[in-house]
Amino acid sequence: MRTYSAFISACGRKAVFIVMLIMLNSVTYAQNRIDDPPQNDEIWDDYKYEIYTRGDQTFMLSFGVVFPIVFFNYEGVVNHHISPPVGGTGALIFNYYLNSNLFLGGEISGMFLPTIGGSTLYIIPIGFRIGTQFIAGRFEFPIAAVIGINFHTYLDLGYFGAYFKANAAAFFRITNDWAFGLSTGWYFFPEWTKDPSQHVYGNILELNLTAKYQY
Repeated sequence: MRTYSAFISACGRKAVFIVMLIMLNSVTYAQNRIDDPPQNDEIWDDYKYEIYTRGDQTFMLSFGVVFPIVFFNYEGVVNHHISPPVGGTGALIFNYYLNSNLFLGGEISGMFLPTIGGSTLYIIPIGFRIGTQFIAGRFEFPIAAVIGINFHTYLDLGYFGAYFKANAAAFFRITNDWAFGLSTGWYFFPEWTKDPSQHVYGNILELNLTAKYQY
């Protein structure tokens, strides 16, 4: 019986020793946690979330109005015969992001402008675009330059040529995928003919409501 009691006493002392050792290790570990913050926390503190990354793509759909600003040739300003001085436009635009601020893409649009004689001028531009953007919270401000080809018709006349466009927009991000805003663009349509005296250069301003979807 004494042997059994001695055995129990020895086991008790060992158990107490083990518990004390575990408590000591726990206190030491906690102190180290306080004195030396973990490396992972430092990484997360420096992490910056990017709304756009390489490979992101957006589709934009826009509808709006266009205003003929000025048409000129080598003699000066010419009458563009567009009345009322406003027409309509719509466009489908695609962007591919190289990083959070730089993108490439393409667009196709169509516009119509009524003329003073009761007819309508139709223009279909198709272009390649490159641009950058600035982001402030939920607001996005992209700007882009576009170069491409266009086909326009008036009565039985048609012309195929180049065009250039400067574009700017302001968007407010509603969800992770959708943003809505206003966009504007300045079109430059050079119309070159065999006779240099007949060259005409058209400038048209557009103002659109635009929806952007990101995926």
